[in-house]
Amino acid sequence: MILNEQSMELVNLVKEFVDNEIIPHAAEYEKKNEFPEEILDKALDMGLGALCLPEELGGLGIDNVTMFAIAEELARGDLGIATTLIANCLASFPVLIAGNDEQKKMWFDIMQEKKYAAFCLTEPNAGSDASGMQTTAVKDGDDYVINGTKCFITNGGIAGIYTVLAVTNRDKGIMGLTAFIVERDREGVSIGKEEDKMGMRLSNTCEVIFDNVRVPKDHVLGREGRGFKYIMQTLDHSRPGIGAFGVGIARRALEIATAYSRERKQFGKAICNFQAVQFMLADMAMETEAARQLYLHCAQLMDAGQPYTMEAAMAKTKGSDVSVKAALDGLQVMGGYGYMREYPMEKLVRDSKILQIYEGTNQIQRSVIANQLLKKIK
Repeated sequence: MILNEQSMELVNLVKEFVDNEIIPHAAEYEKKNEFPEEILDKALDMGLGALCLPEELGGLGIDNVTMFAIAEELARGDLGIATTLIANCLASFPVLIAGNDEQKKMWFDIMQEKKYAAFCLTEPNAGSDASGMQTTAVKDGDDYVINGTKCFITNGGIAGIYTVLAVTNRDKGIMGLTAFIVERDREGVSIGKEEDKMGMRLSNTCEVIFDNVRVPKDHVLGREGRGFKYIMQTLDHSRPGIGAFGVGIARRALEIATAYSRERKQFGKAICNFQAVQFMLADMAMETEAARQLYLHCAQLMDAGQPYTMEAAMAKTKGSDVSVKAALDGLQVMGGYGYMREYPMEKLVRDSKILQIYEGTNQIQRSVIANQLLKKIK
């Protein structure tokens, strides 16, 4: 990876943090089913909860290439911790895209005080299909009254502020969706079930319930009916980060499998000497680097102000597919030991799967890629 000196210094600082603070302790937090608040507080002190923000709003003011390289390092340490931190960016993107100066100040003041924000999009009957959304926002004088339940919300139970997508005009379909800012302490906001997840267990994922939540009209982001557009722009921006997460997990799997293959002896020699194992390690390395180049290419397009919808979907899909394959192949290299919780590989298998699901399933991403191709090639 080629970064400028300042960016490389920052990425190396994060790598050192991951090696010293996350990798040695993440498994123990998971075993205790304990939220890693101490680790996250240190990460927040480093500015890792505000990677996407410009300096004037309290962020690091870094480019997308650097931000996604940091995301890779964080996921190499633990996907739950990485997701908790990057979810602040996911929730903030609609505000950066459509918010006015007053909204941005309010948002980032609250986020700085409360530490976390959450992006409230998914519902029990509206995952990939936003047109199935049931949460409503009804105009009442100078306010909107929001009712509905959002599910699978990262940081939902710990956030101090939310971006929320709701139906303001059902007759207009996706053009009747509007984005809102909603503070956690507004009357009628409550936290529902916390999910007991297969992987990514060091993140908070839960329902967020809106029961006659009254918000003023100045909490509408941009214009009424433009919410779907802002959310799609947000997801385009965040998907290369999921690809970077996948590269981080694949890289960790490769590190563990390679080290194990040097130590494990069968038939009188280390298993790294067997061609079958060498080929698996070689394939893991090639696929990991290919996925990295996809997310970096997408980030470069973003930084250059070029269109990147197709490349974002490619980066997300390739990175997540590679992470699952690398974790499974790494487990195969380790054999029975890889299957045991005493060793870190099984955790990577559990963590990696969500990358093929959240922020748009990989089947949806392939549809996005195909549709973009059909527009370009006539």
